[in-house]
Amino acid sequence: MKTALVTGAARGIGLATTHRFLQEGWRVAMVDRDAEELESVAEPLEHVLALKADLSDPAQVDQFISKIKADFGTLDAVVNNAGVADFGPIEETTFERWRTVMETNLDGVFLVSQASIPLMKEQGGAFVNIASISGLRASTLRTAYGTSKAAVIQLTLQQAAELGEYGIRANCVCPGPVRTKLAMAVHTQDIIDAYHDAIPLNRYGSEEEIANAIFFLSSEQASYITGQILSADGGFEATGVGLPALRK
Repeated sequence: MKTALVTGAARGIGLATTHRFLQEGWRVAMVDRDAEELESVAEPLEHVLALKADLSDPAQVDQFISKIKADFGTLDAVVNNAGVADFGPIEETTFERWRTVMETNLDGVFLVSQASIPLMKEQGGAFVNIASISGLRASTLRTAYGTSKAAVIQLTLQQAAELGEYGIRANCVCPGPVRTKLAMAVHTQDIIDAYHDAIPLNRYGSEEEIANAIFFLSSEQASYITGQILSADGGFEATGVGLPALRK
């Protein structure tokens, strides 16, 4: 039975990805810093290991990787999904806010990936890092968030370049707007309408659709794919600076 590690697994894309792996007969180590929510969603699931951790703390990362090794013995895929969003004007982005975003969105990806390599070197495997459309194109209010996700994209390329000799692949998924509970709670109708106009498929994506892309890149079906950036965004990135008004 293959084993996957999914960070930020207590909700949203991370939870949907966990379910996708389980549907395919994988075991899943679910990591999240929200212990209460993690325990709640993991309790009814079989073949999961629920682990509370702060991914920005190297000691905690080493601790849960050791637990995965003790319980599962190996790792075949690592999905670096955990992230925080902090949107605001660049002039109001304090260094504290900047570091809070970077610690989880970038430092966490680096630390988890580095700690996982020894468990993956013998048999190979896959890193799938979750960035964002905001890492590919600039947008207002996303100085810290967008920069962190752009860095995750570059880190993915570094992983692919260096770890291929071990049979370890590294790819990145950049979701566009996704209909998560959090997004729907903060997106006004005007924002929703604007996204629908700008996205060729004229809708938000679902958590399950992003999970399908993640699982594909984690699986043997993607055995010759590494160093790639996949925008799962309904065509949002493809339109570039295309104006919705010109497509009507």
